[in-house]
Amino acid sequence: MTFPTTFVLAQAAPGAANGGFSMLIMMIVLFGAMYFMMIRPQMKRQKEHRQMVSSLAKGDEVVSNGGIAGRVEDVGETFITVEIAPNVKIKLQKSAVQQVLPKGTLKSA
Repeated sequence: MTFPTTFVLAQAAPGAANGGFSMLIMMIVLFGAMYFMMIRPQMKRQKEHRQMVSSLAKGDEVVSNGGIAGRVEDVGETFITVEIAPNVKIKLQKSAVQQVLPKGTLKSA
């Protein structure tokens, strides 16, 4: 008994070519969705944080990543000095600043 193996192989080839093209389109759509839902918003947040850190000035009230709130006393190249209580000053990296508070926030707390 001999079976026509060439007939079976000939039928399998056209289905694979069509499936590969649709898989490629699906991957492109998935990457596009990931870009607009994950990558782009993260890049926007990083840009806003860099802008906030570069605009720090003496007298700004800030909160660090660790939750320490204080007033900026000195701004250096990579470090800032923050007064967290009367005559208590600490040095922080600029990138450790999480947010800048509105003026007068620390006096009301």
